[in-house]
Amino acid sequence: MSRIGKASINVPATATVEFKDNVVTVKGNNVTLVQTVKEGFDITIEEGVLTVVRPDDSKENRALHGLYRALINNMIIGVTEGFKKQLELVGVGYRASNQGQRLDMSLGFSHNVVMEIPAEVKVETLTEKGKNPIITLSSHDNQLLGMIVAKVRGFRKPEPYKGKGIKFVGEIIRRKAGKSA
Repeated sequence: MSRIGKASINVPATATVEFKDNVVTVKGNNVTLVQTVKEGFDITIEEGVLTVVRPDDSKENRALHGLYRALINNMIIGVTEGFKKQLELVGVGYRASNQGQRLDMSLGFSHNVVMEIPAEVKVETLTEKGKNPIITLSSHDNQLLGMIVAKVRGFRKPEPYKGKGIKFVGEIIRRKAGKSA
């Protein structure tokens, strides 16, 4: 039983949702997001409330029910408010800078790590003296933003002994004790 799939979504006045030929299109704030839905699923929009209805109670359809509801909800939030993630570089000599959509990071390797960020994702870097550098990534597409954040974070995951690496702002890294003498 999908509790998430049964929940309805309130569609704000600034967003418009269309469902035609198994494709959901959400428009708002000069942004359009598209999601394909498995055949048989029905999406009803009545008086600003959207509900996802599954065709039957097969295991696959129950699994996809909550997924499609969550994806459509993220699309609606994305076109109205957008998503933002902040990463913090913890470590001596760790730096980050950006020139347009090109993110350049110094992460303790013998070379700088350079990454091209897609045009849909806006990137900003903040470096203050005495504080860790912060990379801010924002986008209207939550799936794409999550993939980019995971890729950036994968260059230097936070390690449990000294806490060095790329972590989310406010994330608490569980620390381990080192060697005991």
